[in-house]
Amino acid sequence: MIADLKTDSAPANAHPTVWGLTPTELHDRFWAARGVQVVRVGEPSEIVEDAELFLLMAPRLLANFALGPLVEELSWLKPDALWVRIQDQRESGYHERAVTDEAGRFVAFERDYGGADSRLGRVVLTPNSEIARIWQSASDAIAGWRELRRRVTRRRRTAMAITGKTYDRDSPDEVMDFVRQLVTVWKRPDATVERAVYHQAGTWADPDAGLTDRVRFVGPVWVGAGRLLEPDASVVGPAVLWDDPEQRPTTDRVRWNELEPHQALETPLRQPLSSSMNRLTKRAFDIAFALAALLMVLPLFPLIMLAIWLEDGRPFFFAHMRETLGGREFPCLKFRSMRNDAEQIKAQLAAVNQVDGPQFFMENDPRVTKVGRFLRKTHLDELPQLLNVLVGQMSVVGPRPSPHAENQYCPAWREARLSIRPGITGLWQVMRTRREGEDFQEWIRYDLEYVENASMTLDMKIIIKTVMIILFPNK
Repeated sequence: MIADLKTDSAPANAHPTVWGLTPTELHDRFWAARGVQVVRVGEPSEIVEDAELFLLMAPRLLANFALGPLVEELSWLKPDALWVRIQDQRESGYHERAVTDEAGRFVAFERDYGGADSRLGRVVLTPNSEIARIWQSASDAIAGWRELRRRVTRRRRTAMAITGKTYDRDSPDEVMDFVRQLVTVWKRPDATVERAVYHQAGTWADPDAGLTDRVRFVGPVWVGAGRLLEPDASVVGPAVLWDDPEQRPTTDRVRWNELEPHQALETPLRQPLSSSMNRLTKRAFDIAFALAALLMVLPLFPLIMLAIWLEDGRPFFFAHMRETLGGREFPCLKFRSMRNDAEQIKAQLAAVNQVDGPQFFMENDPRVTKVGRFLRKTHLDELPQLLNVLVGQMSVVGPRPSPHAENQYCPAWREARLSIRPGITGLWQVMRTRREGEDFQEWIRYDLEYVENASMTLDMKIIIKTVMIILFPNK
């Protein structure tokens, strides 16, 4: 007999358990095995000082993502808090579900033919127990985010985007999907669940489960207390055989002080060589490129400054406050290409803005001087940004540097793009089409694509394409 006992076969009880733990408690034990205590708004629990990190999340959220890159970021920058944007892009294939009425009678089949299901989740990682208490004591998630931003200054926080899985705790279907995935990825549940006893490859069972050597398990399976399986039965995983409700056991608390450091974190609290080398390589390239470029273009500086002065006087440079890594502000330098009163008359031109996002663009902007129009066409106005690159405020390649006001339009996008330094050029600059009404969407799309796929190979491709656009603008 082949029994495919999936998590969908869980009891109708709103809170089924395995080893005495509900799906939410399993989620929290999974993170505890990595030395991370989950802290939710409005859910009182003891803040454990022995935890390595605290994972602050909204009450409805369950999440699974790689901890290593985030620990790496925390140990490298040493912020008080790391805002994490979790991007979940899942492909859902065809499946069907039986719909029943309140009496449990069959009504119909509900069919889903799949497609892309894109969602975003937001959490915070912090080593600071006081920040965890601030989050826990908030009245709701919105108030919690607001209070964290008020109490943790921009200089003491950073942000990062990562791919992962997010689930809605209030949706039974999503909770079951989460448990099924957890069975697959959590190889050692005994790290924080004492009742999880190794049975055979991929199978963990409660001591009170009725198993014999003749039961065949295929794939990862978790077996709860009081579950009796017939001899010669086969169970196909990933699957959870929930506790018998009449024999639901009690489970001991996590012994945080006994967790070994190597068990607690997927990556130790130091910068791994590979990632460290990637960062150092990119920074070394930025410095070398900026120095070489400045040596070539410095003779142009006095000529450009003279042209600006003859048409519209001083100043020669324009410094606009933009945000860099972690949301820190810096003066982004350019040769001045607009009239001195450009900012004052910008509000009068808002009605003729030709893009759909927070940035402003006009094909024939009356604020731009004749010299400025030439500088922009030849991209010479951006040469001073090589100085920003030298001091570490910018990179040669990265997302477009934007001011604080623009970055507030889409929080998830903001946190992703501010996880790395902005660039003089970037994927958006070389790929944009400026289709009417879609400019802002393209900006978000290409910024996120760059953040998720950043590499020196991609940087070199962008640099080459930028050079080609400058040299052959009409092709």
